[in-house]
Amino acid sequence: MMQLTPTITAINLEDYMLPCLNKQLLGLDCPGCGLQRSVDLLLHGEFVAAFQMYPAIYPILILLSFLITSSFVQFKYSRQIKLALMLMTAGTVIISYILKMNNLF
Repeated sequence: MMQLTPTITAINLEDYMLPCLNKQLLGLDCPGCGLQRSVDLLLHGEFVAAFQMYPAIYPILILLSFLITSSFVQFKYSRQIKLALMLMTAGTVIISYILKMNNLF
């Protein structure tokens, strides 16, 4: 007798990821390399692996959630919070890129 087993299939985003033009042309990672794979790991529930792949993923998510929320809700210090989150995100991207490049050479 044939048994049916339920399976959960998730969309494999790796089939739809864009290649890094900087890496293809110059052979070096760009500051955004790993972002798509990190989002894929987040969607699969692998939070630590997502951070290891691209450390700026969480500051980006915090910034995006604040930007979306602030479009519906007025905050008293919205500009200052937005500036601080943007600086934190940019700083995380730059620092993680420098650390990645130092380990490369």
